[in-house]
Amino acid sequence: MSGHSKFANIKHKKEKNDAAKGKIFTRLGKELMVAVKEGGPDPNNNSKLRDVIAKAKSNNMPNDTIDRSIKKAAGDANAANFTAITYEGYGPNGTAIIVETLTDNKNRTASNVRNAFTKGGGNVGTPGCVSFMFDTKGQILINKEECNMDSDELMMLALDAGADDFNDEDEDAFEILTNPDDCGTVREALEKAGLKLDQAEVTMIPQTWVELTDPADIKQMNRILDLLDDDDDVQAVYHNWDMPDEE
Repeated sequence: MSGHSKFANIKHKKEKNDAAKGKIFTRLGKELMVAVKEGGPDPNNNSKLRDVIAKAKSNNMPNDTIDRSIKKAAGDANAANFTAITYEGYGPNGTAIIVETLTDNKNRTASNVRNAFTKGGGNVGTPGCVSFMFDTKGQILINKEECNMDSDELMMLALDAGADDFNDEDEDAFEILTNPDDCGTVREALEKAGLKLDQAEVTMIPQTWVELTDPADIKQMNRILDLLDDDDDVQAVYHNWDMPDEE
């Protein structure tokens, strides 16, 4: 993957969201609300809520903020009902982009997403136009510097817990892939073993990556991603651009 570092890109993305945008807690609050409405406020009986709580903690969301969000969702029957809508489209040079949203206004969200693609020289396509280029997987990332297990021990632990694949080729992180339904189970087994996880969530992983060499294409792609990142309705963006590693 031409030196592509999943960990570096995710770390950069998280820092950008947390520090510069400050919107990650708002997005997690929405996910918590949806999980509570779908399965109730008790994480012991709601695996989706358990997974969102773990995701919130990995993004340094304070426990009291998590608890408040859950209580608010459980106690407020008039809280906004969010609808999950996924958009697919193309960026510069045929890059594939998938946008997951949670919205209480479908027209606003559709307009904003379309606008982001257009301003970056891309276009929104029909449902399914690029999702076949991605695999839906549970992805767990562990910082190698913070891991107290060696590679073989960690691999056996992960596989015994139900993981599908283990990768230690990235210089910064161990990557564990699971069936989407098994991500929570594997995460809990690793946490029980005392491991600190940098990410544990269901994601869309490209089957192949696209390099952008034209500076104009790179600028346009960044414009699409920045506009989507600024949109409060957007929960996650997946793409197959092989971003250059940040130094």
